[in-house]
Amino acid sequence: MVPKSIILFCLLFFGFSNVAIAQFGFSHEIGVIAGPVAFQSDYGERYDLSTNAGNTGYGIGLIHYLNFSYKAECNCYTPETYFNDHFKLRSELSYNKTKLEHFGRWVEGNNSLGKQQLRAMTGSTAVTNIGMQLEYFPWSIRDFTSRIESWGPFISLGGQFSYYNAEASSTLGKLGTPLTTFPKYLVPTDDRPFGFSTESNSVWSVVTSVGTRYKLSPLQDLMVDLRFQYYFSNWVDGLNPNPTFFKENKANDWLVWFNVGYIYYLQ
Repeated sequence: MVPKSIILFCLLFFGFSNVAIAQFGFSHEIGVIAGPVAFQSDYGERYDLSTNAGNTGYGIGLIHYLNFSYKAECNCYTPETYFNDHFKLRSELSYNKTKLEHFGRWVEGNNSLGKQQLRAMTGSTAVTNIGMQLEYFPWSIRDFTSRIESWGPFISLGGQFSYYNAEASSTLGKLGTPLTTFPKYLVPTDDRPFGFSTESNSVWSVVTSVGTRYKLSPLQDLMVDLRFQYYFSNWVDGLNPNPTFFKENKANDWLVWFNVGYIYYLQ
């Protein structure tokens, strides 16, 4: 369940956007996005294709744009500046969920206890995100807006506040005993009794993406977007073997999300 702090933040966030639009005369756009998510976590083997392909989930979201090149109040363009013609501010509320398993050479081959424990261990993470990105369009936004079937490539950078719900379990029984749990996950980490955790918490992340729009009509765009999101925590997936002893645990959790979106211009 999404905590009240996230809901309050959403109301303030979108309320500020509407006040800004009314006060400064920007126009705005709304849309939806959806697509597959590849979650890069402590499950599986680093750089392994089966891990990257297996630990995938889905993401959905609502997006809102401040369009600086156009004034909705007068149905006219704003005074032309480089910023107005090449930047948009994107706000977003999104959700992604991924089921996680161990893949790669450490679970393949013989039927030792350690391999059984890794094969039996599964997890999941569900993340609600809210934040902003500044999108840069190297080609003119005005030119893109005026031509049907035109393309509008962009890159973006921003930050998000996220609330995650991570779960870890095993088909061998309750995790936390030598019979059910691989040894490296029995070592305490970050004031937690083990290197795994079923928990809900909040975290900040940095987001960057590359994509393009395609103009369907004067008021409608399609969008494709490839996103990289890096979380400032290694607990988003519910696993974090103690990095003091396990040097391979050297990166926080992150994901790659390919999404397709539909955007409508409000006037």
